Amino acid sequence: MREGRRMAQKDKPWLFRTYAGHSTAAKSNELYRTNLSKGQTGLSVAFDLPTQTGYDSDHVLARGEVGKVGVPVCHLGDMRALFDQIPLEQMNTSMTINATAPWLLSLYVAVAEEQGADVAKLQGTVQNDIIKEYLSRGTYICPPKPSLRMITDVAAYTAQHLPKWNPMNVCSYHLQEAGATPEQELAYALATGIAVLDDLKGKVEPAEFPAMVGRISFFVNAGIRFVTELCKMRAFTELWDEICRDRYDIADEKYRRFRYGVQVNSLGLTEQQPENNVYRILIEMLAVTLSKNARARAVQLPAWNEALGLPRPWDQQWSLRMQQIMAYETDLLEYGDLFDGNPVVAAKVEDLKDGARAELKLLDEMGGAIAAIDYMKSRLVESNAARLNRVEDGETVVVGVNRWQGGEPSPLTAGDGGIMVVDPAVEQDQVARLNQWRQTRDSAAVEAALSRLRADAEAGRNIMPASIAAAKAGATTGEWAGIMRQVHGEYRGPTGVSPNPSNRTEGLEPIREAVDAVSTRLGRRMKFVVGKPGLDGHSNGAEQIAFRARDCGIDITYDGIRLTPEQIVAAARDQQAHVVGLSILSGSHLPLVRDVMERMRAAGLGHVPVIVGGIIPEEDAAQLRAMGVARVYTPKDFELNRIMMDLVALVDPAAQAA
Repeated sequence: MREGRRMAQKDKPWLFRTYAGHSTAAKSNELYRTNLSKGQTGLSVAFDLPTQTGYDSDHVLARGEVGKVGVPVCHLGDMRALFDQIPLEQMNTSMTINATAPWLLSLYVAVAEEQGADVAKLQGTVQNDIIKEYLSRGTYICPPKPSLRMITDVAAYTAQHLPKWNPMNVCSYHLQEAGATPEQELAYALATGIAVLDDLKGKVEPAEFPAMVGRISFFVNAGIRFVTELCKMRAFTELWDEICRDRYDIADEKYRRFRYGVQVNSLGLTEQQPENNVYRILIEMLAVTLSKNARARAVQLPAWNEALGLPRPWDQQWSLRMQQIMAYETDLLEYGDLFDGNPVVAAKVEDLKDGARAELKLLDEMGGAIAAIDYMKSRLVESNAARLNRVEDGETVVVGVNRWQGGEPSPLTAGDGGIMVVDPAVEQDQVARLNQWRQTRDSAAVEAALSRLRADAEAGRNIMPASIAAAKAGATTGEWAGIMRQVHGEYRGPTGVSPNPSNRTEGLEPIREAVDAVSTRLGRRMKFVVGKPGLDGHSNGAEQIAFRARDCGIDITYDGIRLTPEQIVAAARDQQAHVVGLSILSGSHLPLVRDVMERMRAAGLGHVPVIVGGIIPEEDAAQLRAMGVARVYTPKDFELNRIMMDLVALVDPAAQAA
């Protein structure tokens, strides 16, 4: 066939997925079956934050978080309900789960066996990339080294029992969300894959290792810079082939293939003029579908309104239709690669590869991805700060945000506000079912299974067999994770934000002068305590607020993610805070902020202004202000310098006296 001619046989389309899960297992099951009937060809399961971080729905840290960003799965009964009437032997299921990946896969295997499935035929993926959790997403539990062992335990188990299952998605998606440049995204993701394969080599037979390399998949992000993103995917493909061939001596080309799924960028979705997000999503999808040699194996698209809140089923259907139109109405799948031999693309790919190789060499010299976590985290925070500066200065144009802000009101957000709201009663119902499960199970069998799990974890044996046994016995997510915490300890990841004063002054002189003046009137340096209550690990916003406040000369305390309201109020008291900032992106802002405000007043801190940032609908913002919150910031408030001046005004004794 001559180059440029139509292929004799049309390519099969990629898997169509929608990232979904909310409220309860039963409600999510209903949504999955509806989506499958609409033409979706694979499932992509979103779990709620307690499930992701190893807590049962009745744990103190789960307050307000149950069913918000995904489905709560506490035990075998929940997993059974989640996949009711969905034959797992015929399904390709992606589960976005990391720290608790061994446990959720164990529950999945247990349900499949109950259905009578041949476990060896199960197809799908657990994300299982704990390293990016320390860098960008925050749903880690244990320290890096034992967490790496759990990743490779899953991989080694699937090699023997689930040969069609992908035991890990190396996830660069959240790296880009955290500000990674394309070169950093390439290097940090590839370094993670290397760390996993280096550890896995000691757990499988040499003859099995090439096939295991072939089962490692990736989950990437595609942003709005269309040409760069397309070239990035070609660079990923070529670099992974190079690493597999040169570092691991993988001779078979099919095992060196870069296999990836994608969700296109959610960070770039705007609260302002949200209808424009439809175009952004389509353009970003083109970057991962147009180049045949670097085409995604599975695509899931966000909905146009995710900067506003939780999408409705109709919104998800609209994103699914976008994929189907591209695959079935256009002629894209009838041709070979459209970009082979293109000099512009080839040059950009080589530039990206050179930058990624240089960063990989540095990481290798530092001892690899595990040893370099603190370094990578600080680089991401710096890169994100630079990205936000470009938007703030107008160097990076975002339509409807920093240019062409005026426009007609969107009819898409009329009526119900354009988002779905999770019923607060869901949490009570889930906790009631959890308590009933505990009361009706065989407690002695659970204790015996957990004892075996603890013994295997302490001895360094593969934890998957004991985890599956615990799942079948009726153990809960919190109990499984509790064993891992007891054996390996808990971990608090780096924030990437140094508390030391910054030398950066460019463009900040008026704010620094205002901070100095108000600090003089206060009698000490203005103190700002930033906290993330609950389980939300999306720390980018909190990091950038703390980073900019530090650069403006404010004395900051930012201790990272996953704090209880009690801990935040205690920090405000002990640090004698002049202002407290809370960041919540999981939708749990109302109950968590209410708790903080009540505790602030009880501690005699009712006079300290509290500001809140997150994805917060206006009706919720009104409720927060009624609770006493001084300012509410959402994604539309991208001008960090304006927020800094707001902070100064809030605590200025002179302004308050006036």
